[in-house]
Amino acid sequence: MPIAGGRMRVLRGAVEGPGTPVLLVHGGGYDAAGISWFRLLGALAPAPPVVAPDLPGFGGTTGIASIGSADDLADLLRELLRELGVARAVVVGVSMGGDVALRLALRHPDACAAVVAIAPGGLVERVGSAPLHALAWAGTRIPDAVLQPLARVAGRFAGATVRGFVRDASSLPPEVVAEFAAEGRAPGAGLAYGAYNRWAIGRAGMPHHLRSRVADIQAPTLLVHGRDDAMVPVEGSRTAAARMQLATLVELDGVGHWAQLEAHDRVLAAIEPVLAAADAAR
Repeated sequence: MPIAGGRMRVLRGAVEGPGTPVLLVHGGGYDAAGISWFRLLGALAPAPPVVAPDLPGFGGTTGIASIGSADDLADLLRELLRELGVARAVVVGVSMGGDVALRLALRHPDACAAVVAIAPGGLVERVGSAPLHALAWAGTRIPDAVLQPLARVAGRFAGATVRGFVRDASSLPPEVVAEFAAEGRAPGAGLAYGAYNRWAIGRAGMPHHLRSRVADIQAPTLLVHGRDDAMVPVEGSRTAAARMQLATLVELDGVGHWAQLEAHDRVLAAIEPVLAAADAAR
C-alpha cells in the first residue's frame, strides 16, 4: 500500500473476523513479515484482523528510505494504522520489532490496546561486557559503502546463520530458512538493520534504551522471552516486567531468540488471553 512516499508490503490474515486488530512487527537482520510471522499470521486469524508490514529496507517494501530510529519506525506504524482505518490494535513485535512495539505504546498510547514484546530489543544498557560493546559500536561505524559488500558476503551464509537464532534448529520451517537466505542475498540486505544499530548503539552504551521509560507504558503488556536466547538477554525483559504495572513476563524453557517460530504453540497460548482481554475492553 502507498505510504511515506513509497509502497509498503502488508501481509494480512486470510480470513478476517471480529475482534481487536493485531499489528505484527518483524525483527532485524534479514527478517521480513513473512519470515517472523510465518506461523502466527495464520494461527491468529480469523479471530481478529491481522496485518504484518515489511518495515522500510526489509522484504517487499520499496521507495521508503531505511529508518534507523525505532521511535520514527513507531511513528510510521501509527501512520500505517491510520491509513488502514485501525483506531487501536494489539501490537506484537519480536526483537527489533519488540523495541518498536514498546515505543509505539509510549508515543501513541491511544493506538495500543495491548502490547506483546517477544525477546524485545531496547531494554539493555549495553551489548554484553564493555569490550564486547566497544566492538559492537565499532561495527556500527562502518560506512554503508564498505558495509554493503561485506553484507553481500555475509548474506550468502544467512541460511546457516538463522539456525543460530533458536535452541532447536529442527524447529524452523524449511520455508523460513529458505526465505531468510533469499533476503540475505537481496540487494541492500542488512543495511536497514545496520541503520537501526547505528541509532541504538552508542560508544559507551545504548543511548535510547527504555529501561527507565517502560514504567510509563499504560497498555497491558506481555513480555515473552526464551531462557536460552543467545542474542537478546532475558534480563532486559525481567527488568522491564518488574518496573511496569500492567506487565506479565512469560519465560520459555529450552527456547532461543525466535520463540514465535520455535515455540509457536506456547507463544500463541500466551497471546490468546491478551486478545480476549482487548476484545472485552472494547
